[in-house]
Amino acid sequence: MFPISVWFAYTAACVLLVLAPGPDNLLAIGRGLSQGKLAAALSGMASGAGILFHVAAASLGLTLLMQTSAVAFWVVKLIGAAYLLWLGIKVLRSRSLFNLQAASRQSLPSIFLTGFLSAALNPKPGLFVLAFIPQFVDPARGSVTVQMVVYGVWFAVLTALGFALMGIFATALSRFLLNRPRLVNSLNMGAGLTFVASGVSVATLSQR
Repeated sequence: MFPISVWFAYTAACVLLVLAPGPDNLLAIGRGLSQGKLAAALSGMASGAGILFHVAAASLGLTLLMQTSAVAFWVVKLIGAAYLLWLGIKVLRSRSLFNLQAASRQSLPSIFLTGFLSAALNPKPGLFVLAFIPQFVDPARGSVTVQMVVYGVWFAVLTALGFALMGIFATALSRFLLNRPRLVNSLNMGAGLTFVASGVSVATLSQR
């Protein structure tokens, strides 16, 4: 059902997507810098859980509904865009995503919820699951649903692992950044603008 050559090609494509700069891996890196390895790993796992949400939605036909129904797509798009814009404005105002001060630490449930919502409320991963994964599915090899779920879960695992590792390795930068407040401020500005740009991108996303 899952030929090795196809599996390797799919994995390589997923890894490239995971490595591409975006709001979710920035969250994991920010958590790693400000709160350490556990927070970074949890943020990465939260992003993976958000991908699993989209996989489940695709399996249940919700993503297909979003692709075919203008109203459903509009609602999901606006919710996702609003959340990303809110995160961006929050980071720009507080400059606290990349923060080396212990006083700004957030609870682990809050870190997980933020990472999960960032991925789950963004319609782009859902459309990716529906448009990209089927390129590797072959009805002749068995159940299409099973193949979709397995490929989707693997993408979620790679996302969680990749983002967690990015955040964990970012902790090595803590000592370097500790005495460079201007650089930390610039990182926060860049992260905030990335969230805002992602929100605008989602808001202008077309249905097809």
